Parts: sequence; C-alpha cells; structure tokens
Amino acid sequence: MSSDASPSFWDHLDELRSVIIRSLIVWAVCFVVLFVLKKVLFTLLFAPATSDFISYRLMCRFSEWLHIPALCPDAFDISFINVELSAQFVVHIQAAFWGGLLLASPYIVYQLYSFVLPALYDRERRYASSVMVSAILLFLCGVLLNYFIIFPFTFRFLSTYQVYEGVVNQISLTSYIGSILSMSLIMGLLFEIPIVAYFLARMGVVTADMLRHYRRHAIVAIVILAAVITPTGDAFTLMLVSVPIWLLYELSVMIVKRNEQT
Repeated sequence: MSSDASPSFWDHLDELRSVIIRSLIVWAVCFVVLFVLKKVLFTLLFAPATSDFISYRLMCRFSEWLHIPALCPDAFDISFINVELSAQFVVHIQAAFWGGLLLASPYIVYQLYSFVLPALYDRERRYASSVMVSAILLFLCGVLLNYFIIFPFTFRFLSTYQVYEGVVNQISLTSYIGSILSMSLIMGLLFEIPIVAYFLARMGVVTADMLRHYRRHAIVAIVILAAVITPTGDAFTLMLVSVPIWLLYELSVMIVKRNEQT
C-alpha cells in the first residue's frame, strides 16, 4: 500500500480526538440526566442504609429457611448529618459525575475499541471483542456485588457499632457517599483480575502452573481481603465476599491455561 493511501499520524490524532469528544458528550449527557433525576439517584444510593433493603430482607428469609435467626439482621435507624455549607451540592455533583461515568462506560470502551480495531489482525480482533465485553461485564458485576452485598453489611456493622452507649453514631453525608462510591470502584476493579491475568499471560509473566502453585496462598489472601472489606464478624457474609473473588482466581487459571494452548 502506498504511503498516500495509509492514514497519517495526524489522521489518527484527529480520529482519537473525535473518539474523546464523542465519549465526553455521552458522559455529559448521562451526568445531566442523573443530576436532574436527583431523587431517583439518591434513593438508590441511600437504599442500603435502610432496614428494608432487599439484601437484608433476603437474608432474613434465608435465615428462616435454615432456622438460624441469628443470620437475620436487626432493624436499625441511622441518621445522616451535613456540617458543611456546600457539601450537599458538591455531593450531588460527585454522585452524578461518577454515576454518569458508569452509565457511559460501555460506550466509552466501545469507542476506544473501535479506535484500535483497524490496527489489529483478524485473530486479535476476535480476542479483543471478547476482552472488551468481558471487562465491561466483570466491572458491572463487581459494582453490583458491592451494592447488594458488601457495602450494605459493612455499613450496617460500622454504623451500628458503639464503643460506649453514650456515643451516638451520626454519619456524615460526605463519608457515606464517598464510601459507597470508592468501594464500588474498588470492587469493580477487583473483578478485572481475569482480564489482568489474560494480559500477563500474553506477556509471559504468569503461567497456569504458577497460579495453581500459589492457589493456597491466594485463598488465604482472599479471605484476609474479604475480612477487611466486610468487618461484620459472621462467617456467612465473609463467605459471600470470599467465594466470588476465589471464583475469579479460578477463572483466571482457566484463562491463562487456554492462552497457553492457543
């Protein structure tokens, strides 16, 4: 192919600029939609802070089925406070900003994928499509796991924990929103372990035998991590967090092994 027919550096730069602009526009639209739908947005964010949240109700039904009343969370009532003049408005913007990014992330990833697609071979394109879809789904699974399991039980334990009866917990607005957003991001990134393992295997950094050899060490690390994330003290919640992360590790082993066979 002649040099005149091949795209120049400035052509690629112009296309990248278009990708960034389109992604920012979609992100901005999602931000505005969530900012306007303030009641819906914060109803979702504060749902885990209520005693009738779906995860608590399902846990109580599960405890009745197992005839173990201790598994059913006790009713609790937490009050929130705001001590800064502009905090509520800033939190509104912050929640809409990150929520908009979450909604726009599939489109943003697709745009980036479309940008690098012409530079890939046919075989690489098939793998890239699978990696793109898997990365989006895994991140969303991590966010949902945090929203329905990890954060609710962590919040319930920490918000009702008292060192002395005279000390009443009043959770600040910024602390609550910052915690749920940061934990969602952490769990979303943590669920990208199989994707990271795939790229490390492609670079020859890790092998399936290596991951199998350190499986016991990984399980211990996973349990410790789950205990830190969910300081509730009960084994059932610890299992709810540990098992998905352990399954991600086993999935990583399978992915690395398949990569070695291709």
